Amino acid sequence: MTFTAHTTEIDGLSIAYETGGAPTGLPLLFLHGFPQTRAMWHPIAPAFADNHPIVLADLPGYGASAKPQDLTPYSFREMARRLTGLMSHLGHERFAVISHDRGARVTHRMALDHPDRLAAVTLMDIVPTHTLLTDLQLKVAQSYYHWFFLAQPEPFPESLIAPDPNAYYESCLLGWGAAKITDFHESQLAAYRAAWANPETRRAMCNDYRSTLTLDLADDTADLGARIQCPAQILYGASGAMAKLYDVPETWAPKNTTMTHAAIPGGHFFPDTAPDETTKALKAFLDTL
Repeated sequence: MTFTAHTTEIDGLSIAYETGGAPTGLPLLFLHGFPQTRAMWHPIAPAFADNHPIVLADLPGYGASAKPQDLTPYSFREMARRLTGLMSHLGHERFAVISHDRGARVTHRMALDHPDRLAAVTLMDIVPTHTLLTDLQLKVAQSYYHWFFLAQPEPFPESLIAPDPNAYYESCLLGWGAAKITDFHESQLAAYRAAWANPETRRAMCNDYRSTLTLDLADDTADLGARIQCPAQILYGASGAMAKLYDVPETWAPKNTTMTHAAIPGGHFFPDTAPDETTKALKAFLDTL
């Protein structure tokens, strides 16, 4: 399956994305996380192309999407608003979102702010942002230290990463459980490394985390009792840091009205390292809609 690349300006910010798949059916929006790009979905998305219109988007600041200077566009609320706008631009008024890591946090916010737009969501290998930040345990801080390192004022983290971006970001790919570099397809690694080589991407990814400790935490605190109204699927890496440190489904139970969950073999990056198992779980969920 070949996807077609596009760039579209949504409210003054360009979003890079790919489209493909069926002309009709429930549209699927795929959202990646840190430190990746939409290329992470290339082994998975084609399995859904016969029955769904497919959209693979680079989050603002990531991949080929625009990299604004200020923090506000990196809030989950603003990213959700623009990505919902992208789906409107493409004529998809109601759709499902399949998402991992930072993309899953954007999807959580999208489900709260735009509930009428979402038919279903899949959130992969995260616990709620408010839970992680307000009940911060020692072992969580050790595993997810990057939340606080990347959020330090500019240019401190950018300067430390700049001499060898591949070394730093590959340490992230391997640092959250059950992965080795050969688990990642070479074409995906090439796309990730090309993004990391851009200093503006590195700054933007730091701004993503800077925004979380201020804007996102405040938004989630204000909406602490809110629930996702559409069917939600919670997937997590059976050997990942989150599964070791939390009862992941239990953290999401108060945040959903209808929820299913499953552990996938591997660590945090199980969509890259176990694409067949991930695809099977996604199909099982979408078949229930």
